[in-house]
Amino acid sequence: MRVLVLNAGSSSLKLSLVDVDDRVLADREFEAVEGRLDETQLANAVHEMEGIEAVGHRVVHGGPRFARSVRIDADVIKYLITITDLAPLHLPAALAGIAAARELLPRIPEVACLDTAFHSRMPASASTYAIPDEWRNRHGIRRYGFHGFSHAYASRRAAEMLGRSPHDLRAVTCHLGSGASLAAVRGGRSVDTTMGFTPLEGLVMATRSGSVDPGALLYLQRHAGVSEAELTEALDRKGGLMALTGTPDMREILRRIAGGDEDAELAFDVYIHRLRGLIASMAAAMNGLDVLVFTGGVGENAAPVRAAAVAGLRFLGIEIGPTLNASLGPDNNISAPGATVPTLVIKSREDIEVAREVRKVLAISPPGGH
Repeated sequence: MRVLVLNAGSSSLKLSLVDVDDRVLADREFEAVEGRLDETQLANAVHEMEGIEAVGHRVVHGGPRFARSVRIDADVIKYLITITDLAPLHLPAALAGIAAARELLPRIPEVACLDTAFHSRMPASASTYAIPDEWRNRHGIRRYGFHGFSHAYASRRAAEMLGRSPHDLRAVTCHLGSGASLAAVRGGRSVDTTMGFTPLEGLVMATRSGSVDPGALLYLQRHAGVSEAELTEALDRKGGLMALTGTPDMREILRRIAGGDEDAELAFDVYIHRLRGLIASMAAAMNGLDVLVFTGGVGENAAPVRAAAVAGLRFLGIEIGPTLNASLGPDNNISAPGATVPTLVIKSREDIEVAREVRKVLAISPPGGH
């Protein structure tokens, strides 16, 4: 089954046509200005892709209702509209992508592939907040986790690269991009992750703050009159690296550090401090680890980030080779010869994982299957 994968973000739209054997036959990427799709560009790209049999949309949040990916109908769309506040940077863009695809391919089945699904079977100890019962049950407040397709692919690919079964592998996967999260993946299943009810929790990110003491936010509301809208804007769009340096771009921050910029140095140190500590936390959730994986735009391309993070993790058996760390390529083992735990750099292929999810949801076998 050939699956058209749409990954609509706040600033870009990625399209891939993935064949039944996980081959990516074609891919395109367009800018989305203020989350708005260029429907003409999209239509032209879709018409160039032949043999589309299903469409998979990467949807960041399934909310309390959907723990698994789901075939799209009017009811699903209505529900996703009601939970846009849970992921305001992403859900509106995904809904726009769904609307455009339904218009272009009205007879083709479409699936909402939920980033939260991979983490839906985390143990209750990892997914439960220590908050009143009414909040948890009535409002569905729990830790959902995100970047599920990236973590799923990275852990599966790591097992392939190491020649091991994913069923006996403990992997810490680091998806580092404009959004960033870690996952503890044991036996192919997520047992812990750094993002929570929304994609705000956890690591310092490009424009998101990551974890902040909720008492500090209550204080700002009470004593500085900061509104809910102002908090959302500050934490989602003006926090993280942007707040500390004025730029969300790790490449620019590294350039500024080379020029002696103290704000850039502080931002980098804050980023690494949180990253290193949470890698260790993920390993603790599995009573150790067998492989550390870096993926995502920063994880794949920012060698100084990898080096700084790993420098404080030798007690876990992790060590990387400087020359190997500087090498470029889609999938690399950058471990130093004496390391007891390998470190891999793996190109993120969320599209392949989304296509697999579509086939699973639609329960359609590959050619020759039953």
